[in-house]
Amino acid sequence: MYPQQIHQYVQQFFKETNCPIVYADDQVIQVQLTIDMDKKIMNRPFYWKYIESTDAEPNPALLTLVTNTNQLANNVRGEVLHFGSPRLSQLFQVTREMGSFVQMYEQVANDREPQLVLTPWLAVNYKVAYCSDQTKEMLYSLGMNLMTGQVVDGFHESLRVLKLDSTPPENAYPLPYIIKPLHALNRLDTQLDNFLLHEDHTWAEEAKQRWQKDCRVLAYFYEGVENKPESYAIEKEALDQQYAASIHVDIINGGLFYLK
Repeated sequence: MYPQQIHQYVQQFFKETNCPIVYADDQVIQVQLTIDMDKKIMNRPFYWKYIESTDAEPNPALLTLVTNTNQLANNVRGEVLHFGSPRLSQLFQVTREMGSFVQMYEQVANDREPQLVLTPWLAVNYKVAYCSDQTKEMLYSLGMNLMTGQVVDGFHESLRVLKLDSTPPENAYPLPYIIKPLHALNRLDTQLDNFLLHEDHTWAEEAKQRWQKDCRVLAYFYEGVENKPESYAIEKEALDQQYAASIHVDIINGGLFYLK
C-alpha cells in the first residue's frame, strides 16, 4: 500500500466518522477526534472514566498523522503511518467493527432525463499479507458490475471522485441486480486468488533460501551429536514457522454502489 493510498484512506476514514480535519497536505493530516473516536482509538479508558464521573469538560485528542516522510518539513512532528503500523491496523479494525458493508448511491443532477438509471456495483477492498520472516501488506480494491459482470481493478479510486449518499437522488431508478452480491463476491475472491497465483513469488523463494542458511547454521552447532537434544527439535521447528511463506487475505470492507 503506497503512501498516497494510505493518505486517501485515512482522510476518508475520518471524514466518514465525522472527525474534523484541521489541516491536511500531501504528507500530513491533523484531525480533531470526536469523543466517540477518542474512546475507540486512543486507549485511555481511565481518562474517560474520570471525565464521566466528575462531569468535567472532555478534551478529545488532536492527532497529527504523517503519511509520507520523504518530503516532510523538518519542524513537523507526528505519528508516522505505514502499512502494518499499529495505528493504521487499528483504523482498519475500527472500520470492521463499525460496519464493513455500505449501500450508497451516486448523486447526479438530473435535469435532462425523466428518470436517471443507476447501475449496481459490488465493491470489495482486500488486505493481502505476504508472510514469512518478513511481512509485506498490500491493498487491493475490486469492483464488479452486477448487470454485466465487468470487473474493475482499483475501484476505490474511481469512487473517491464521486458524490455519494446513502439515499438515492430524486427521479433515480436503481436497477435491480442480475448477479447476486454473494455470487459476485465469490467471483471477485476467485479473481484475486488467480492474480496472486500468477504474480512474482520471488519473495517466497528468498525466504526459503534464508531458512536453508539458518538451518545449516543450526546443524553446524549440533554437528557430531548423535542423539540430538530436544532443544534442537524446538529450534528447528521455530525456524520452520519463522520462514514458512504464506499469503493471508482479509476483506477490510465493501459495499453496494449504484452508479450512473
